[in-house]
Amino acid sequence: MGILGALAFASYPLLGLFVGVWADRYRRRRIMIACNLGRMATLASIPVAFLLGVFSFVQIFIVALAQGILSVFFDAAYQAYLPNLVERKDLIEGNQKLQLSASGAQVSGPGIAGLVYNAIGGAFTIAFDALGYLASSLSLIAIRKGEEVKERNLSDPPPDFFGEMREGISVVVDNPILRRIAGSTATSNLGTNMLGSVFVIFAFDYLHLSTIAFGLIGTIGAVGFVIGALATGRITAKLGVGGSLAVSIASGFLAIANPLAQYGYPFFVLSGVAFLTGMMLPMYNINQVSLRQAITPNRLQGRMNATMRTIVWGTIPIGAIIGGVLGGMIGVVNTLYVGAIVAGLATLWIISGPVIKIRNQPEPVLD
Repeated sequence: MGILGALAFASYPLLGLFVGVWADRYRRRRIMIACNLGRMATLASIPVAFLLGVFSFVQIFIVALAQGILSVFFDAAYQAYLPNLVERKDLIEGNQKLQLSASGAQVSGPGIAGLVYNAIGGAFTIAFDALGYLASSLSLIAIRKGEEVKERNLSDPPPDFFGEMREGISVVVDNPILRRIAGSTATSNLGTNMLGSVFVIFAFDYLHLSTIAFGLIGTIGAVGFVIGALATGRITAKLGVGGSLAVSIASGFLAIANPLAQYGYPFFVLSGVAFLTGMMLPMYNINQVSLRQAITPNRLQGRMNATMRTIVWGTIPIGAIIGGVLGGMIGVVNTLYVGAIVAGLATLWIISGPVIKIRNQPEPVLD
């Protein structure tokens, strides 16, 4: 499980910086459509192989790696695309609506997955994911707002790929706000994936939950996500941007309660943690993504986002591997505790620097 999780995210630290340059050079919507179609095809290979009788666990590894590579390109273009669609002053509202649309799928997805898995098995359940990518591609094609054609003037200096890459790294590393956000998110992802690599084992082998119950826990967490996304504006108005970021990222400590499920009421314990952490996640994401987009010029959005992804998602495969190793060395339950503590400590990046002092979203930087 640890290796599988690592393969899914290994492309971010390996390719992220390169992809950021391409996301700023080419049309971002086209990149996203191509990636979605690629992800649809790779996922569809699993049920096809199963029908042909040639499916193996090695294929899961290959598909996870391919999905990760395509996701690097999609994510770099995705977060850089929003400032092309809305005015910079509307970034918070735009990100809030994106979080709400994502949460709609997260509310229904886990519960549906548990039912479908029981009905037709895992291989064919994956076909639903493939259809999801097709629907996403059609939605992107339906966007009518034009995107700026990126053409180089003859008077411009020749393209310098690595120079552009260094510029993207500098905009994150040299900015104390972006640097702190990167450190906070990376630490949270490290701890979350340490516990995540053994959480499924804990749920099924230790607590003996059914797939339907496990899927329903995910749905309850997604309901919390919807509530959190709807409440983010009001909470941020009271706590400020910095305060909201500190409170929401500190929710990683809540996962310390998960091991208590082995002593009784496992469904309700895991559901409670999922609901509360689900509420906090959109608050953190909406505020930090909007803050990043506001203080970065549009021409650098792709490289900034790719650099951030390289840092914050680069710890995901590391956390997955560490979690798998710790699970074998100190046990599944102790690994859950360690992962939760590491995830919660991410708040130190926010409260020990300039981010905690930010009351309102800053005025957007002009291109």
